[in-house]
Amino acid sequence: MIIYAIRDELTASQMNMNINKGIILSGPVGCGKTSLMFILNYFFQNSFNYKMKPCRDIAFEFASKGYEALNPFIKKESKQTRMNTYCFDDLGTEKQIKHFGNECNVMAEILLTRYDSFIHDKTMTHVTTNLSASELEAFYGDRVRSRMRQIFNLIAFDKDSIDKR
Repeated sequence: MIIYAIRDELTASQMNMNINKGIILSGPVGCGKTSLMFILNYFFQNSFNYKMKPCRDIAFEFASKGYEALNPFIKKESKQTRMNTYCFDDLGTEKQIKHFGNECNVMAEILLTRYDSFIHDKTMTHVTTNLSASELEAFYGDRVRSRMRQIFNLIAFDKDSIDKR
């Protein structure tokens, strides 16, 4: 992951990583995914730094503010060429949320929008999750999973990794 962060393209490609895609870091609860992504951010050049945001917080913000709460994650700020880079922490822990009767799979909508921005503007996104690929597909659908393959490098902890907390 350090090789990815310092953008060593040659070594990353030898490890089957594409430095122009984001990271999806998956593994069991407590194996250190969130801590690793938090620490990794210090190794990136400033132009590649990212903001960490728990998926549950985004879902709760949607419940209280509606679709406006999604704007920081799906829209460019004025004079930006691409959206801010985010690491969405604990993908799959959020629930289907309603705002005044409007139900939304908040993270599916964010990931689909960020996929479009990745294709057009090279917007980077990172994710941590406890879910496997098949669980992600069951939770978000095959369309989202297909797009995730295109925008993420998968780094997976072994399912038997010990809890480090």
